[in-house]
Amino acid sequence: MDNRKNAEHFLDLIRKSRKGKFKLYIGMSAGVGKTYRMLQEAHTLLRNGVDVKLGFIETHGRTETEALTEGLSIVPRRKIFYKGKELEELDVQAVINLRPEVVLVDELAHSNVEGSKNQKRWQDVLEILESGINVISAVNIQHIESLNEEVHKITGIEVRERIPDKIVAAADEIVNIDLTASDLITRLKEGKIYGADKVKTALENFFRADHILQLRELALKEVASHVVRKVDAEVEKGVGLRHERFMACIGSDAKKAKNVIRKTARMAGYYSGEWFVLYVQTPKERLDKISLARQRMLINNFKLATELGGTVVQIHSRNIPTAIIDQAVKMKITTVCLGKPAITLLGVILSTGIFNTLLKKMSVTEIDLIVLS
Repeated sequence: MDNRKNAEHFLDLIRKSRKGKFKLYIGMSAGVGKTYRMLQEAHTLLRNGVDVKLGFIETHGRTETEALTEGLSIVPRRKIFYKGKELEELDVQAVINLRPEVVLVDELAHSNVEGSKNQKRWQDVLEILESGINVISAVNIQHIESLNEEVHKITGIEVRERIPDKIVAAADEIVNIDLTASDLITRLKEGKIYGADKVKTALENFFRADHILQLRELALKEVASHVVRKVDAEVEKGVGLRHERFMACIGSDAKKAKNVIRKTARMAGYYSGEWFVLYVQTPKERLDKISLARQRMLINNFKLATELGGTVVQIHSRNIPTAIIDQAVKMKITTVCLGKPAITLLGVILSTGIFNTLLKKMSVTEIDLIVLS
């Protein structure tokens, strides 16, 4: 057994060494200059003898950005006919066949045209990295899955194209492209972001100064938390530091379970900890008794947790609070997260009198309890 584990560990190290490095530019919104900076870096790499190619760059017709594509080798895009139109996508296989040292792939959250090998561009990027090619990419903060609810609250806009947090966590280097709110608004008014016909609407919605400031804060926090994760992963730890393990407890009827999952994912990311989603299935919620609507909700929440890098744990028990305690102790969980709104789960705990037992056992085992809104 030990020999097999040693062999698997060595094989994992080999695979990691063969993977390409991943650099990600993050910005608070469109127009901050992510693509511009990527192209500047490409020219620097080229001057230093690095074989760099443009896999897919979206200039949005911005003159300054388009000028920087000159002199750089471009990988021909793959053409797809969809609903009577000819559309262009990143040609992943062409990139892999050409094998450049570095490839630039813009718009990481982009959804590929129906019929493409991968549904999302971030999946294309993972495939390229697996082949050993280094990738430089870019994304706006509002496209990160676990920040979706926060962005919606700030801007009132539902961002549909999103990337899992695990993609951000996989980046070897993250660079925040930062601008003040006034500078970004000036760029917008000068027509450097959108056409003149879209400026007024943008200023009244996404590009309001208060929105930009809050999005800027989210971007700075995201990059800071990435640095913390890198330190934890690469700097030798002191003796006795607690390794954080989070557990989000959800029920089949918890309509706001997504919030609990996303917030738990954020906390786990900040502390570089593992995290899990626990669903306790009672006899009343067996597959032959639970409604199809609740089944779909559960499946969607399990899928979300997996995309965010969590592990789903499903157990059977008649007593939810006791099951939570036993599972937390068994899995060496350090923090249990519960949802507060309209909760049957917390209601059960409070009404059955087991809440004190839960707290007592957690205090003995140094387990924290967080009730999330």
